[in-house]
Parts: sequence; structure tokens; C-alpha cells
Amino acid sequence: MATRTLLPCTLVLAALVAALAATVTGGGTLADRGPLHGWYALDAGLFVLALLLLRRVPARRVAPLVLAGSVAVAAVGLLAPPRTSDDAYRYVWDGRVQAAGISPYAHAPDDPALARLRDPGLFPATDGCTEWDERRTAAGDCTRINRPAVRTIYPPVAQVWFLAVHPFGGGVRGVQVGGALLAVATTGALLVVGRGSRRAALWGWCPGITVWAVNDAHVDTLGALLMTVGLGCVAGRRPGTGGVLLGAAVATKLLPALALPGALSGALSGALARRPTRRDVAVLGAALGAFALAYLPHVAVSGPAVLGYLPGYLREEGYEQGHLDRFGLLRLAVPDRWAPWAAALVLAAVVWRVLRHGDPRRPWRGALLVTGTALLLVAPAYPWYGLLVVALVALDGGWEWLAVPAAGQVLYLVGGGPAQQAAYGAALACVLGVPAVRGLLRARRCAAGERASAGAREMTKA
Repeated sequence: MATRTLLPCTLVLAALVAALAATVTGGGTLADRGPLHGWYALDAGLFVLALLLLRRVPARRVAPLVLAGSVAVAAVGLLAPPRTSDDAYRYVWDGRVQAAGISPYAHAPDDPALARLRDPGLFPATDGCTEWDERRTAAGDCTRINRPAVRTIYPPVAQVWFLAVHPFGGGVRGVQVGGALLAVATTGALLVVGRGSRRAALWGWCPGITVWAVNDAHVDTLGALLMTVGLGCVAGRRPGTGGVLLGAAVATKLLPALALPGALSGALSGALARRPTRRDVAVLGAALGAFALAYLPHVAVSGPAVLGYLPGYLREEGYEQGHLDRFGLLRLAVPDRWAPWAAALVLAAVVWRVLRHGDPRRPWRGALLVTGTALLLVAPAYPWYGLLVVALVALDGGWEWLAVPAAGQVLYLVGGGPAQQAAYGAALACVLGVPAVRGLLRARRCAAGERASAGAREMTKA
């Protein structure tokens, strides 16, 4: 009987791994996005089918199968160089600069002072410079590093990771292998925190792990791992440790700061005048302390330069007044100049709800609500920002939130304009509609149960 339930899931999982291998080896690139549409759709369909079949697998077989599948899903991302993002080349460069004893915030990659660190892997010796991941520097050199004229944007803990993987090849393969290890480690953490729950497969088998976490090697995966373990520690009554890990997650990519209200779930419950509990103080104090300590050495050396390209990035990506191109859903309802303020107001209300009514035993639930809402409001075009959402869904089980990173992927493939509203509008409909349908079905089951009980009582009386 166990074989009958295990075999179908295993076969579909194998088909998913094969499809993902084909996706990263011949499914298109950022310069040839057409084939990616079909491959991503196939990957998503097999992912959903594998999850449905996993529900029939005996409980004792779930954790080994989820972990084995996670290893396979991550491993196939190593079959090719990055195909849809060039961020990994910047990671390699930052690691190389640090290994040479230079602050990553001190110079832009095209600075002549760093010319001795260049190699053909990052600065191809070619006259064409026409590949999708190549561009010219101001001096006319060809490079694979994006935005070569600006300083790095990545925070200190991310820089520690880039330096840590530098000795393993000193090239893009090293950061890809590091991404695979982080992805599998996150699956293991989800299995531990979730006590072997099937939900860990929502992360471990997600096609985005192959593409975003491993093939493109985005450092967001490190933030997701630190956030997952940190929330697990908070739920396990180790608030100080949890706070340190959450602070480290924020010092990896900043976005995990959205998980902090979840870690403080219920902090404002009851009378607002009450004193903060030791748990509240430990979580917040440890998080702020870890974040500050991570930045302190770099601030001492580089000063304001630690911000790197962050202000320019916000302008370039359409997050600043006068350059607004995000907040797609809100801009349907309010004037453009009000959209950032409306987003801040809505997010503040959600944070208030989590702090007031959140469940401290399940801090990931509030973290998912805040993080998912923020991404819906901002509507980023980069799907790997949703890796945090995938990890939180794997903890909480609200699978409808996976529509948020899916919307980012659609937008990344097809571009901006009306696609922003359409993609994130569909995600919002999913996030709101699925719980409504779920509640309706639950109410009907309860009503049917009550009728059956009433009928049984009548028969007993007769």
C-alpha cells in the first residue's frame, strides 16, 4: 500500500526535476524569453501535481522524500551558468575584492584601481560584447558585472557570504553551489521547525528554487534561511537567538525586516499601556543589535558609502517620487504622488494588526501577512524577492500567497506597463479569494455535520 502511494509522487517529482533541468539548459535566457513561458508553465504544473500526490504519502516517508526532492531540485540549477539574472557576477566580484583586502564599498568595478583583479570570467576579452549578460564599461571594456560604474548595494552579511564562497572556485559556479547548499539547508530547517510537515515541499520542490536560488544564485536565499531559523527560535522560546538571526537576515538583503512584526506578534495585545515583555525586548533588541554590529565596521571604514547604489537603485526601479513606476495596484485607485503614502498607510495597518492580534506561537503567520502585503503593494518586477514568501508559506501553509512571487515572475518575463496591474491583480484575487472559498467550504462541512448529528439524535429518540 505504501508503494502505491509513494510511487506516483516519486514519478511526478522525477518528471519535475527533468523539466527543470531542461528549463535551465535549453529553456531560453533573459535575451530569449519566449521559450521560458512554456517551460515555467510546465514546471509549475508538475510542482502542483507533485504536492497533491505528496498528501497521499505515508507520514513516515514524507521527510526523506521532501529532502531528497529538495536536493534534486537544487542540483539541476547547477547544470548551466546563470540564464535569467547577472547578479551572481557582482557577488563573485565583491567576494574577490574582499579577498584582496579591499572594502567592497570603496570602489566601483570599473575603477582602474581594481584593474588587477579582473579576469576573463568577469571581464571577457572579446570584441563583440553582445551576449545578454555582457555590457561595456565607460572605458569600453566588456564585463558581465551589472552596473559596473556604481558601488555595491549588498549589505554586510551578504558580503560575508560572498567572501565565504570565494575560495570555492572564485567564479560563478561557487556562488551557485553555495545557493544550492542554502536552499537544501532551508528545506531542512523547515522540516525541523515544521516537525516534518509536508509543507516543507512548498519550498524544497518549488521551481523558483532551481531558477532563483541556485541557477541565478540570488543571495535572498541566505536571508530566507536566516529568517526561517530565526522565527523558529522565536516560536521555540529562544527570543534572543531568534532576534540575532533575524537581524542578520535583515543585514543580508533588508527585505527580511518585513518579518520582524511577525516575530513580535501580539506585542500590543491587551492594554496599549502595558510594558513590553522580556520576549519583545529580547527579539527587537537582539535584531537591532545584530544589524548594527554587522554595519558598524563598514561604517567606520567607508562612512555613507555603505549605502552603495541603494538610492540610485530605488530611483532606477521606480520607487521614488518623480520616478514612480511601482505600486501598480494602488495607482489604479489613487494619484501617483499619493501611492507611496497609501502603501505605507496600508502596510502600517497590517503591521498593527499583527502586533495586536498575531499569534506568538506562530510568528511566521504574521510575517507572511506583512511580507506578502508589502510585495503586493510595491509590485516588484523581480520574482526572487518572493523567496521570503515561499519560505513563510512552507511554514504556515497559506499556499495562495505563492501567487505573489508568481506575479513577479510574470512581470519579469513580459515587462512593465499594464502587466504590473494584471499580474499583481490576479495575485491579490488569489490571496483574497482562496481563503473565502476555504471558509465557505468549511462552513458547509460544519453545517452538514450538524445535520447528520441532528438526524442521528432523532433516530436515537425514535
